[in-house]
Formats: sequence, structure tokens, C-alpha cells
Amino acid sequence: MRRVFIVLMVFAVLALAAGPARAQSPAKAPAKKIPKSSGRMSDDMINAWNSVARKLIVMAEDFPEDKYDYRPTAEVRSFRQMMLHIADVNFLLAKAVKGQPVDLAEEDPSAEKFRTRKEVADFLTKSFAEGAALIQEKGERGMRQQVKHPFAERLVTTHSLWMLGIEHSGEHYGNLVVYYRLNGLVPPASRPRK
Repeated sequence: MRRVFIVLMVFAVLALAAGPARAQSPAKAPAKKIPKSSGRMSDDMINAWNSVARKLIVMAEDFPEDKYDYRPTAEVRSFRQMMLHIADVNFLLAKAVKGQPVDLAEEDPSAEKFRTRKEVADFLTKSFAEGAALIQEKGERGMRQQVKHPFAERLVTTHSLWMLGIEHSGEHYGNLVVYYRLNGLVPPASRPRK
């Protein structure tokens, strides 16, 4: 009888202890299915390339046209020059991937050639579109293709060149966020979603 009493007491204590613990734990939300990657580097690359492209293209279309020549200090590029520089590097990387010679003696495209916000945004959009088309065209096998590095005397895979382009664009995206903030503006990606 004593054993039964001890067992019942243990169950009672456990039941009392479990009740408050269950009440304190948050209700479990239904598990969300996370889409799986295709496992293909080229698919992941196109997603990363297009992600940074979208942010920069929105900025090019959004930044006030009357502030396009704004620069935080005299030593740095203006907003317009920054956008043209990003596009120029994208085109240089595409040339390298195609096996075409890259002429680094040419400076970034002239701001005089791209006078309106639309012209700059279109040029930037075209540069990202060309890169995306090349990534898709070359596919998975193309990620491993050896090409001459456009800025160094060595061979690299196109995978590393596309990563270089994404990193380059992402670094300048960060610069451009500062241009927005110094002008009292909120960058598009930081605005509340509707």
C-alpha cells in the first residue's frame, strides 16, 4: 500500500510540475516548409545576382534625379558615377566570362553620356540582365569554366567572377545606403512593407 501511495505521489508531483511548464511554453506555430535549393550552383548564383540587382535597380529608379550628382565628399564618386561604375564592372565581368579582351584603360562610363536618371537606370538594368543571361546560358557546367581574371594575371572559374560581381555590387549598395541617409532619405529596402 505504501508503494502505491509513493507512486501516486510521484505522478501527482510530475503532473503539477508539467502543468505550469506547458502553460509557459509558447504555442507552436505550424512548421513552414522551406523551399529546397535545386542543388545547382548556377541556380543559387542567378538568385544571388538577381537579388543584389533588384536592390540597386530600385535605387537607381528611386533616388531623386536632382540629387544624382550628390557626393558625400569631393574625393568619392557621385551617386550617378557609382551607378555607372557598378554597371561598368558588370559589363567587364561579362566580357571576361565570354572570353573577350577587357580594356581596363577605359574609365567608368562618362556621366555626360548618361544625363538622366532613366538613362542611368536603363544602363544598370542592362548590365545586370546581361550577367543574368550569361549565368543561365552557361548553366552548371559554366560555373567551373576557366577564364582569365579581368583584373589580375591568372585564371579563375566563372563562379568566382560572378561572386566577385555580387560582392562588388553589394559593397556599393552599402555605400549608396549612406548617400540616402545623408540626404535624409530612407533606402527602398529599409522602408516599411505595405
